[in-house]
Amino acid sequence: MIKIEAIIRPQRLDAVKAALDDAGVHGMTVLEVRGAGKQKGYTQHYRGAEYTVNLLPKIKLELVVSDSEVDKAVAAIVDNAKTGEIGDGKIFLIPIGQAIRIRTDERDESAL
Repeated sequence: MIKIEAIIRPQRLDAVKAALDDAGVHGMTVLEVRGAGKQKGYTQHYRGAEYTVNLLPKIKLELVVSDSEVDKAVAAIVDNAKTGEIGDGKIFLIPIGQAIRIRTDERDESAL
C-alpha cells in the first residue's frame, strides 16, 4: 500500500477528483493548505502599501491505494493538475505498513 500526498492548485481540484473517480480510485482526504516553493509568492498593493504574499493557497490530497493502483492514480493527478506553469505542485509517495478499518477491524488492503 502507498500513501499519495499531492499538493495541487485549488482550481484543479474538481478535474483531479473526476479523473481519480474515472480511474476507479476512491477515498481521499482534501485539505486547504498554504505553502511556498519555487513560485515564491507575489507582491500586492493595499491602500498604498506594498506587501509580499509568500504563502500561497494550495490543496493537499491524501490517498492510500494498493500497489496496483499507484500508477493510474499518479497519472490521473499529473494529467489533470498540470498547467505547465511554476506552482503546479508536487506528489509524494509514502509506503504504508498497515491499514485498519475501525468499524469492521478489517486490515491492510481489505481496509481500503
